[in-house]
Amino acid sequence: MPLNFAEGQVLLFNKPYMWTSFDLVNKVKFVLKKNNPDYKKIKVGHAGTLDPLATGLMIVCTGKKTKEISHFTGLDKEYIVTIKFGATTPSFDLETQVDNEYPYDFITIEKLKEALLSFKGKQLQKPPLFSAKKVNGVRAYDKARAGSTLLLKKVEIEIKELELLDFTLPVAKVKILCTKGTYIRSFAYDLGKFLNSGAHLTALERTKIGDFSIDKAIDINDLILFVK
Repeated sequence: MPLNFAEGQVLLFNKPYMWTSFDLVNKVKFVLKKNNPDYKKIKVGHAGTLDPLATGLMIVCTGKKTKEISHFTGLDKEYIVTIKFGATTPSFDLETQVDNEYPYDFITIEKLKEALLSFKGKQLQKPPLFSAKKVNGVRAYDKARAGSTLLLKKVEIEIKELELLDFTLPVAKVKILCTKGTYIRSFAYDLGKFLNSGAHLTALERTKIGDFSIDKAIDINDLILFVK
């Protein structure tokens, strides 16, 4: 059914792997402008960044609904996280190569479950150097990729729920419900350190934003079906 994107729509997308959040926004703009001349100057924005290596739910607003983006950015997020123990990377994920290796054979499911419990609740978390945090007006990842050493301040976050979905050494899959501003890559790194090993993120899917679920998301290629 055609929608009026100028009046405003709140769209749920499943962001493809290796796309930036801006790639998705620009693709939405392209599809709308290409298929309806009335949308040449339409506003489009997203309510919460996902890293290129992450997939999953993104909220994209069009037209007048872009004024409501702030209503969505503060909502809790749910993720399905895959963590590999025994190695760290500078970016805490697969963007960069392994820099250190650690023993991990001693990590049992009991130790892992106990460690996860310690991460529940409010806490101070240090953002990863390879993040969108601004340092003197410059994105941290730009400085990190240039080889600069940065000192990022810890921020208060809350991990509300943690569920171990699967564990086969050296890989664990965890479901996390957390507040705005939580860096899952930092969680993976900190979990490895807590267990006297190392760890990094190998996969990340955002499954919920507030009450919005990935089950209701559409593929970007299906957007044309709703343009009039």
